Amino acid sequence: MSASEFSRPDGALLALRPAVPTETTDAAGSVGAFLHATLRPVLKLQNDLLLAVVADFVRDHHIALRPTDQHQQLTELLSRNTKLRYTVVGLITGAFTAEEYAFYRPHRSELNRRLLEMALRRVLNQADAVVALVA
Repeated sequence: MSASEFSRPDGALLALRPAVPTETTDAAGSVGAFLHATLRPVLKLQNDLLLAVVADFVRDHHIALRPTDQHQQLTELLSRNTKLRYTVVGLITGAFTAEEYAFYRPHRSELNRRLLEMALRRVLNQADAVVALVA
C-alpha cells in the first residue's frame, strides 16, 4: 500500500503538533532528521496520553511504584513489556501523516528503538505525574 492510498487528514495532524526547536545536522530524509522533525513533536503532542497509558498499565497490572526505585520499575516495564511497548509505538505512529508512515515502514526497527528510548526518557522525567495518575 503506498502513501497515496491513505486517506488521512495530514494537514490537520501537522497543525496539531507543537513546535519543537531543534538544531540538526542530519541530512534531510535521514532517520536522524525524521527523529527531530516528526518523532519529537509527536511525542510532545502525545505526552499526556503517553503518561496516562503508562499509568493505566501500572494500575491494571497492580504494580506498586515504590518511591525508592520507581525509575527502575518504569524502565523495566517500558523495556520488557511487549504489550506496553507496542501500545506506545501505536500511540505515536497513529499520529503520523501518510508520508511519514511511508518513511517509517522501511526504518521501523531503528525508529521504534529511538521512539521507545525517547518515550522512556519522557516517562522517567515525569515519573511523579505517572504516580499521581496511578493514585
